[in-house]
Amino acid sequence: GIGAIIGTGVLVLTGLVAARDAGPAVIFSFMIAAIVCGFAALCYAEIASTLPVSGSVYTYSYVTIGEFVAHLMGWTLLSVYVVTTAAVAGGWTGYFHNLVSGFGIEIPKSLLTIPTQGGIVNLPAVIITLIITWLLSKGTKESKRVNNAMVLIKIGIVVLFISVGIFYVKPENWIPFAPYGISGVFSGGAAVFFAFLGFDALATSAEEVKN
Repeated sequence: GIGAIIGTGVLVLTGLVAARDAGPAVIFSFMIAAIVCGFAALCYAEIASTLPVSGSVYTYSYVTIGEFVAHLMGWTLLSVYVVTTAAVAGGWTGYFHNLVSGFGIEIPKSLLTIPTQGGIVNLPAVIITLIITWLLSKGTKESKRVNNAMVLIKIGIVVLFISVGIFYVKPENWIPFAPYGISGVFSGGAAVFFAFLGFDALATSAEEVKN
């Protein structure tokens, strides 16, 4: 839900896509991604209300198309969650390292990177993944409180950033508005699509939720 949507996508991708792909026109990249994602969300809403069971895309594909396609969708979904978890956990490591460095605590680089990057293990990523896995294993009710608290914190950060940043807006920085052209805007839209994901995870818990 919101806990997944307001996260790495909004807090990290916005600046990255603006610098690399779209420039100030990143706002249109978000609009394009929102429209596309909105159609997908409507499909989820329609099918999830018709088939309120666990399984999400796997179950929907199984019922509407067949077992083979459902098999492919199931493994695809599993791969997406694995890659997304690794990406978010890796990004969290960077923030955690910056935080503890501010207190004079230095973590060896070998414990911050994976073997292919010259390290041993990304220890902070492993630890946060294990903690969240344990929390989720406790059930929906137990993890809901933590998720709600994190959502409030993240919404507060976004509101604070906007409230303070609005006084430092410099229109001259908006020129050129789309430095990489229309192709950059659409390329940015594909990248920021990640920022809207999260609603799909709700469907996997449809069977556990009342009303």
